Amino acid sequence: MDLRLDASLAEGYHSGTQITRVLSESWAANNMYCPCCGHNHIDKMRNNLPVSDFLCERCGEIFELKAKKGEINNKINDGAYNTMIDRITSCNNPELLVLQYTIDYEITNLILIPKFFFIPSIIEKRKPLSETARRAGWQGCNIIVSTVPDQGRIRIVDNKRIIAKEIVLRQYEKARAIRNNDIDARGWLLDVLNCVNRIETNEFSLTDMYKFVDTLSELHSDNNNVEAKIRQQLQYLRNKGFIEFLGRGQYRKRL
Repeated sequence: MDLRLDASLAEGYHSGTQITRVLSESWAANNMYCPCCGHNHIDKMRNNLPVSDFLCERCGEIFELKAKKGEINNKINDGAYNTMIDRITSCNNPELLVLQYTIDYEITNLILIPKFFFIPSIIEKRKPLSETARRAGWQGCNIIVSTVPDQGRIRIVDNKRIIAKEIVLRQYEKARAIRNNDIDARGWLLDVLNCVNRIETNEFSLTDMYKFVDTLSELHSDNNNVEAKIRQQLQYLRNKGFIEFLGRGQYRKRL
């Protein structure tokens, strides 16, 4: 895997957005394997398809590629808000590849966010375009990456270091255990997993988890028995291999 974008492809383009798209898509077509099944390449799809960039011909997974020069920070700009929400709620959204590169066209970070880690609450509405804009009223969205659990941010390149393909595939396979087509159930599971991740120690108790009752109540205001829901989700996380139950209300994270 070459960690340098081909800067010569930028010739003739004046828009920074166009340059980023051309360089990043060319790099992915020539360097990127499928992080879901391990196939040695992913294929560029035809232009102007909504929210889709690449396809793995072996496993059929579709990938959206987002790239940015400089820091990614907590938000990634994406397309139309309603389109994104429709895709998430219909479980038809693509896997997301997020690429970061320097002013010298060197790739510093590349992460995969599996499609089953997307829930509506991580999508933020942007302000509608003004009435004088060509697409007046159009409303885009941001993906709030910081709200995705650590297990859903799989590093392929980390600080200019290429992560072994076997490690990436193993992390994806573990993350796939969280897949659930019931969006409400998926939201609860990911929100409780985020709470588990926020506990600094490797071992924790049910009492530690109950400290997040107010946080979870704000996220799920229609639920009046949050403590019972926490216990239920911890059982699911145990069954899916993310934590282990030690007995007497004690748990351990499985790293």
